[in-house]
Amino acid sequence: METSELLRKVRKIEIKTKGLSKHIFSGEYHSAFKGRGMSFSEVRSYQFGDDVRNIDWNVTARTGEPHVKVFEEERELTVMLLVDISGSSFFGTVNQFKSEVITEICALLAFSAINNNDKVGIIFFSSEIEMFIPPKKGRQHILRIIRELIDFEPKHKGTNIGKTLEYFNNVIKKRSICFILSDFLTKSYEAPLRIAARKHDVVGVHLLDPKEKELPDVGLIRVVDAESGKLKWLDTSSKKVRNQHEQWFQEHEQYFKSTFLKSGADWVSIQTNDSYVNALLQFFKKRSS
Repeated sequence: METSELLRKVRKIEIKTKGLSKHIFSGEYHSAFKGRGMSFSEVRSYQFGDDVRNIDWNVTARTGEPHVKVFEEERELTVMLLVDISGSSFFGTVNQFKSEVITEICALLAFSAINNNDKVGIIFFSSEIEMFIPPKKGRQHILRIIRELIDFEPKHKGTNIGKTLEYFNNVIKKRSICFILSDFLTKSYEAPLRIAARKHDVVGVHLLDPKEKELPDVGLIRVVDAESGKLKWLDTSSKKVRNQHEQWFQEHEQYFKSTFLKSGADWVSIQTNDSYVNALLQFFKKRSS
């Protein structure tokens, strides 16, 4: 993409999402996530009513008197965006590709974060880790992230969320708010998700196109798998073929929901033909309450 065209697209997304983050999402983001990160402050003598789970047994044993750990709210949080840029993200049948919606959501979340003086980092992933931009503050940093979201060309087309979460668990040591933006049309990520959710505040942003749920009855069509590149013919007039596709999609959707539920992580599902603004607002309000 030419530099002038890229800058125009970056500026367009900045104007749209920065305004939303400032006038609509700033308070909702703050209410939904501020205060969820707690850091160790000090050790003091145990007082009646203190949570026994916070007892520091090492200090207690050394002094002979019960002591508890005191925690305080982390004023500065880290937001990590884990972005699926596999082949299936470049699909859309309504207004936008899933990847375009993901770009706008990432920009919105990033501007909401820096409005609250939080750091933002990003991991681009396919079947491999494509790029890692460490967390930083500032408008120029966010604009760099948006530029990469628009113009980055992945080297691989597959999806491996499990490997991505393992990488995230290794490189981000401090507690963070982790948004995973993907269509989640893959499996085998329950163990690393469970580990990540123990330490971090994990949110799955499930992007899907309405035509992915069921095949239209349009006869014999030639299709290509966006991630494997394989070509094949599908007889969409066959009810059996349509039912198999619908079952495949439902299996992945159920796996996504049950896996996130078991791990204790949050999620929000967004269709490309719906307003992501309304979906995120409802999600933030639900967390705040």
